[in-house]
Amino acid sequence: MTRHIVRPDQLDLESPGRRDYWVALEHDTMWGDHLIPLTVFVGPKAREGQGLVAFGANHGNEYEGPMVLKRLMNEIRSQDVLGRIILIPVLNPAAFGAGTRDSTLDDGVNLNRAFVEGAGATPALAGITHRIAAFVRQAIWPQVHVVLDLHSGGLVARFGLCASFHPMDDPAQSKACEETARWFGTPFLMIYQNATPGLLPSEAERLGKITVGTELGWGAAALAEGIRYGRQGVLAAAINHGQLQGSIQPIGYHQAGTQRKLEIVDRDCYTAAPFTGHYEPLVDCGRAMKQGETVGLLHDFDRIDLEPWPVTAGVDGILLMQAWNAEVRRGQHIAVVGREIA
Repeated sequence: MTRHIVRPDQLDLESPGRRDYWVALEHDTMWGDHLIPLTVFVGPKAREGQGLVAFGANHGNEYEGPMVLKRLMNEIRSQDVLGRIILIPVLNPAAFGAGTRDSTLDDGVNLNRAFVEGAGATPALAGITHRIAAFVRQAIWPQVHVVLDLHSGGLVARFGLCASFHPMDDPAQSKACEETARWFGTPFLMIYQNATPGLLPSEAERLGKITVGTELGWGAAALAEGIRYGRQGVLAAAINHGQLQGSIQPIGYHQAGTQRKLEIVDRDCYTAAPFTGHYEPLVDCGRAMKQGETVGLLHDFDRIDLEPWPVTAGVDGILLMQAWNAEVRRGQHIAVVGREIA
């Protein structure tokens, strides 16, 4: 296999067959390029504007997604591809190389906040991270109708493993997103607030695409269960949306019919730290909580004689996320409780 280094305008995402690329985007400081790995399969039934893309390493210290997609690049056979499948295991090499959530060694920007107006096109938004967003907009969006953005908690949060999407006005799109999310097999489906500017999934949804995100692990580690769910979800989406031939059976909580759908669309679901301190969890993610019930304790070691501040559930529901690192900053979401939807 030969992986060719090309500029974005040299990509061929339409001709039949498999092609493996390093997509070169100019480095901000080094005399050279950031290289984004991209593999495309195009089958005999590929249609204009139809296809699937799966991204890993939108954030640079979330590793289940890159591992899933690297494996699938070797597992998917060209002869089984019907439509168009684009796999990008490391979307943000600027952050991945640093092992950080944001592009720390370059422009310091969070790629999953970079899908804003003027990204990559105006001087103030011309750093590598915004130019990655522009690359996705110009080269990838026109070729696909299914978007999978594989995330994990990194060093920010520990999650109950979930596939996720936003509330949508279009019932058909919402149903397609939920069905695609269910096939990952995770214990939870997360419907989350859509007020954060610049999210990759938000833009894909606004463009009418069937869009699913995930939280497949935490701790800047690689969780075997998360990798299993991620692989299942990508393959199922490719098969169920007509891009890959074959059949697939449900796994995990999808197979058991025990997936739980949780909504975290309003601020009452989020408990934020009122001061910088150190977090002591008292319960695990996935536990049912009552409003006001203590999830953990926030310690202030500068005022060591004070009692710790109780971190409490803001609503009745399921503890879906809590801080992973012991050290938390003032304003950081320490705990998120999702309201269960029947």
